[in-house]
Amino acid sequence: MRGQNVTTVGTFVLAGFPAAARLRPVLFLLFLLAYLLVLAENLAILLTVRRSAALHRPMYYFLGALSSLEIWYVSDILPKMLDGLLLQRRRISFAGCMTQLYFFSSLVCTECVLLASMAYDRHVAICHPLRYHVIMTTGRCVRLVAFSFACGFSISVVKVYFISSATFCGSNVLNHFFCDISPILKLACTDFSTAELVDFVLAFIILVLPLVATVLSYGHITLAVLRIPSATGRWRAFSTCASHLTVVTIFYMAMIFMYVRPQAIDSRSSNKLISVLYTVLTPIINPLIYCLRNKEFKAALKKVLGFGPSTAIETLNRPSVRRIPCVGLL
Repeated sequence: MRGQNVTTVGTFVLAGFPAAARLRPVLFLLFLLAYLLVLAENLAILLTVRRSAALHRPMYYFLGALSSLEIWYVSDILPKMLDGLLLQRRRISFAGCMTQLYFFSSLVCTECVLLASMAYDRHVAICHPLRYHVIMTTGRCVRLVAFSFACGFSISVVKVYFISSATFCGSNVLNHFFCDISPILKLACTDFSTAELVDFVLAFIILVLPLVATVLSYGHITLAVLRIPSATGRWRAFSTCASHLTVVTIFYMAMIFMYVRPQAIDSRSSNKLISVLYTVLTPIINPLIYCLRNKEFKAALKKVLGFGPSTAIETLNRPSVRRIPCVGLL
């Protein structure tokens, strides 16, 4: 990075959780178990979607993309955190810190656009059920997923470029357990208003615009559902969106609390806590939210693992069940 040529700080020190120094072995085991659980859950989703022909449908393609994103996300943050807890190696080079920040920012931005794409999928499924398989083709799903990753990784290039171009001197202690934008900029010893402005503008584009698209999609979905005459039909239609809507709510609540809250209520301890909840807990619960009550997915998973009858998927895909193409994730 160009910023590396002008900075007097060659390495950062991740402060981590100094208040919990005596609990490091316990924290290491907890975070290690969490990391392994995230990997196991999301790899199971990827394997099941790949090996089950009945799941080769748009909503499961998006779910597979989200699972891949979650694996990369925790792998960007948790290994370094675990190394710091176990071996006390809390130093990270300037280039390494910028690299971690780049992938963290890219994956968060990608998730914004991907969640909006999934909202569009639910919109087409409920508002245009007879044309669903015509509109949401495999090619379109691939393009939407590719667009999500392209937006996230390209926007983050600009953000990290301006952040890395700031001058850092004096203290090199980063009061966080990973390289995030706000703790890094607090160590800058020159004017970083340009970096903050660029970060704000790009954050608005990548956070607010997908959120608006998601809200509009669910506005149309609500109007379509209210026109369904039977209460059973309305509940069935709403249930197809419940999982996605829950994940969207959790994601944006965490983003707002971490990056949009007023400075008056800013707290480094609470910021770390919310970061832990978002970077560790959310990747654990997202697969459960999407798959725990999904009978079709559970049947496919049992078949892949060899625990279910070979006819489980065929039973679920009889015409009486598949006549509604907008059956969702719950």
